Amino acid sequence: MDAAVKSSHYIAQQRFVIDDSSKVGEARRAAQTLANLEFSAEVAGKTAIAATELANNLLVHAGGGELLLQRIGTDEAVVIELLAIDRGPGMTDVGRCMQDGYSTNGTPGTGLGAVRRLANEFDIFSAPGEGTIVMARFGKSAALRYAGISIALEGETHCGDAWDVVHEDGKAAVMVVDGLGHGTFAAEAAHAALEAFGRDSFGEPVEIMTRANGLMSKTRGGAAACARIVGGRVSYSGIGNITGYLVSAGKSQGLMSHNGTLGLNPRRAQQIEYSREDGGLLVMHSDGISARWDYKSRPEVLACHPAIIAGMIYRDHGRGRDDATVVVVA
Repeated sequence: MDAAVKSSHYIAQQRFVIDDSSKVGEARRAAQTLANLEFSAEVAGKTAIAATELANNLLVHAGGGELLLQRIGTDEAVVIELLAIDRGPGMTDVGRCMQDGYSTNGTPGTGLGAVRRLANEFDIFSAPGEGTIVMARFGKSAALRYAGISIALEGETHCGDAWDVVHEDGKAAVMVVDGLGHGTFAAEAAHAALEAFGRDSFGEPVEIMTRANGLMSKTRGGAAACARIVGGRVSYSGIGNITGYLVSAGKSQGLMSHNGTLGLNPRRAQQIEYSREDGGLLVMHSDGISARWDYKSRPEVLACHPAIIAGMIYRDHGRGRDDATVVVVA
C-alpha cells in the first residue's frame, strides 16, 4: 500500500471552556505549544494569534463557549485545527460581521477577519438564536475533506472513544470505536481496535472487525464500526452502539450495526454494502452523541466544512454524560 494520510488519533483533543479571561491565555499557550511541535515559529505564532482571537470572541460576543484544539494528519500533511463553538446570539449577516472594523460590542472588530486571513482553511456557520461555530486550520490541507471530534467525559484524563481516517487515491477508510465505560481502561480497548484497523485499513471492514475482536479480547471490550468508501460504494460493518448515516440534501440513510460487544465473544460481524450519492456525507458517532440529530431541513449546513458539521452535532446533540465522538467525511 502506498503512503496514506492518517488522522493522529493518539494525540488527545484538547477542550477549553472559555468562561473568563484567564482561559483565553490558557488556550493561546496550548495552541502555541502544539503548533511549535509541527511548524515554523511564524506559523506557530499565527496559530496562537488565531486561538486568542477565537477565544476572545467567545468570551466577548457569545458570553462563553468551547475552543477545541487538535492535531490531525501525519508528518506529510499535519494540520492544527481550532474549532470555536458557542450557543450565543448568533449572526444575522456573517459576511458583514467578518469585515474589519465591524463590531457590536465596542471592540476593534478585527477578530474573525484576522483569523480568516491567518488560517490555511477557514469556515464559519452562524444562526440567530442558535450560536456560531468557527473552524480555522493551519498546515497542509489533505485531499479528503473530513473532521473528527473526540472529547472525554468531564473529569476524565483519557477518552474512551477513538477514531481514525485513512485515505489515498480516491478511496477512504474510517473507524469509530467506543471502549466500554470511560477512562484509562476504555481508552486501552479503543486503541486496540484502532491497531486492528491500522494493520490493513483498506481491507474488508468485516475482517477488520474480526481482527479487532481478537485484539480487544485482552481489554474490557467495546463497540466499533468500520467503513470503506470507494467511489459511490460504502462497505460497512459495525458491532455495538456506534451510529452511522449517509447524509445528502433532503435525506439520510442509517447504516446497520449488530448487537454485541467486541472482545467479549460477540456474534460474528457482518458487512453490508451501500450506495453513496455524489456530494453525500458519511457521519459516524459514539453513543455520547444522541442519534436524534437531523439537518435535512437545513441544506446550507451540509455544504459547510465537515468540521463545522461535526461541531454542530457535538454542540446540539452531545449527551454530556459520556465520552463523545463524531466523525464526518465528505
